[in-house]
Amino acid sequence: MTRSASPQSAPALKALSGFLKLFTVIRPEETTKALLLTLNSFLIIFSYYLIKPVREGLLLAAHGADLKSYLAIPQAFLFVFVIKGFSRVASKVPRHLLITWVTIFCISNLVLFNILNWAGVSVSVLGIAFFIWIGMYNLMIPAQFWGFANDIYDEEQGKRLFPLIALGASLGGVAGPLLSGKIIPFFGSYGMMLITSGFLILTIILTWVIHGRDLRESPRRAEGAPVVKEQPLDQNGGFRLIFKSRYLLLIALMIGLYNFINALGENMFSKLQQNMAFRVLGTAATGSAELQNYIGTAFAGYQSLGNTIGLLIQLFLVSRIFRWVGIGGALLFLPVMALGGYGYAAFGASLLLLKWIKAFENGTDYSLMKTTRSALFLITRREEKYKAQAAIETFFVRGGDTLCALVVWLGSAAVFSLSIEGFAAINVISVCLWIFLCVRIALEYKNHKAKVAGDTPDGGRAPDLAGEQLPRQRPV
Repeated sequence: MTRSASPQSAPALKALSGFLKLFTVIRPEETTKALLLTLNSFLIIFSYYLIKPVREGLLLAAHGADLKSYLAIPQAFLFVFVIKGFSRVASKVPRHLLITWVTIFCISNLVLFNILNWAGVSVSVLGIAFFIWIGMYNLMIPAQFWGFANDIYDEEQGKRLFPLIALGASLGGVAGPLLSGKIIPFFGSYGMMLITSGFLILTIILTWVIHGRDLRESPRRAEGAPVVKEQPLDQNGGFRLIFKSRYLLLIALMIGLYNFINALGENMFSKLQQNMAFRVLGTAATGSAELQNYIGTAFAGYQSLGNTIGLLIQLFLVSRIFRWVGIGGALLFLPVMALGGYGYAAFGASLLLLKWIKAFENGTDYSLMKTTRSALFLITRREEKYKAQAAIETFFVRGGDTLCALVVWLGSAAVFSLSIEGFAAINVISVCLWIFLCVRIALEYKNHKAKVAGDTPDGGRAPDLAGEQLPRQRPV
């Protein structure tokens, strides 16, 4: 049940929801909370993209591109402890405090990197440390946000409103690189970290506002009864939840495999981009601020292209794809696209070709694939939305990166000495397995949803996302 709007605000909300129906199905009483979540997702991704080019600049200014793949190994190892700690905290405090403490910890880390730079720690050391840190931050913060969103909405609401909420992330992904590419030369790598910290503080404030509004709209709260959303989660850990559920395990394997494919593609592009930078500036520029800024600016442009594509997909295609083919069909769009892109690159790859292949892949990932992955958790239990989703979106993602590191190391060895085209061929084979897993998940989705529906008090069954379609929107 949703609290009705005041008479004064009702016409404005109705007009706004009418405009938003161009992109998804939304009711006037849902508009305010959905837009607050959209703004929050925008700030999270926008702030990340302010410092993502910094990651590339710090690392590639002093190290080779292959090191990016190898650093996934310590990230995956550290995530074992991070997820255990996250699960333990989630069992002790309500959701808004959980998100607050995790975000404050990340802010303190950004301040610490500035202190280490002022203390004279070399860029070769800070580049590695920051790369490891941001590879954990950029997964943990969005994962807890989508757990929060899954906890707020039921399945019917989520499949309608998630495309709108994810639109905020797509807008942030476009605005972040555009701004960072212009201000990195003025503020430098470490100044960008402090700017990001300020935006993260705003996300904490928004989380509290959304949490309070959601509780006030709860019918049980109105009756004076305790609200489940105010309570900490149970004691089960994220990894235990995954291995107890075939559905969650298939999702984990699918996401790990896709991240292997994506990371291998990023490694291919990074090698070509680094080679271009050295051709322009010369090898004597190794470790210099000039090389950091050149690479950082180049990656900002590349990321901006991918995010612009993602924004267009999010605006005009995601909600329609959900209605036309359901969640199961939506899962297959990206692997089919990747199969064509890497299949073409296997016969000859250039920097320009890889830039566009990766831009379309990343754009589809940030929009359609990310929204679909989040929607898969709408039918799961509350602790699975937070703990299992966080474990999947962190440890298993970095597990795919670790596998990529192994493949890059073997492929770069003298025995194999694979070219860029050879790595693209590996991705073609991997994408075929990815498609198989997506089909299995779509089938398991139906089974898992039927089981969840059978456990409800009234035995009712919600509409089937994997195959059943939403009603078509009427033109506004």
